[in-house]
Amino acid sequence: MGSNSKNRQNTRMIAGCGVLIAVAVILQYIEVAIPIMPSFIKLDFSDLPEIIGAFAYGPIAGVTITIIKNIIHLLASQSGFVGELSNALLGCTFSFVAGAIYMNNKTKKGAIIGGILGAVAMAIISFPTNLFIIYPMYINVIGFPLEAILKMYRVLNPNVETLTQALLWFNVPFTLFKGLIDVFFCLLIYKRISPILHNNSK
Repeated sequence: MGSNSKNRQNTRMIAGCGVLIAVAVILQYIEVAIPIMPSFIKLDFSDLPEIIGAFAYGPIAGVTITIIKNIIHLLASQSGFVGELSNALLGCTFSFVAGAIYMNNKTKKGAIIGGILGAVAMAIISFPTNLFIIYPMYINVIGFPLEAILKMYRVLNPNVETLTQALLWFNVPFTLFKGLIDVFFCLLIYKRISPILHNNSK
């Protein structure tokens, strides 16, 4: 009986993750340009299903949704997989931290704390990953000149002189803002969809 119950639980989790992956893939194609960011950086809400999955099924589920979503998106990548790599690194950090904290405190307060700390962790990790991995790949692999990148930031702030400044002034705050928006919407809808994800079982 215990084995059957566990199998049903695993089946529900796999089905729920499948639905969340599908939603995340769709949301990743719906991008919104942000006037305060360079044109190649856009806002999407594809991290929302990941944090929902992390809350519903645990941090590993959130990470799994993130990775599979980006693998699927590779089929239509316009960034030579660099954008997907960046999204995966940040999304995995976000969903893992948020899910791990919530898993140990499954209350609304735990969800709020987990979501906020997940967003903060994602913003913090965005700086070294962009500085040492993502932007060097844009420059050295895709061949996008550093000066051209900096010019896009200088349109927003003429005082930008280095990539470090650009990342600290624009990318880190934007990443935090994006994460907090996902947390906000997650808190709005999670209670309503949780019974569906768990098939009305606790």
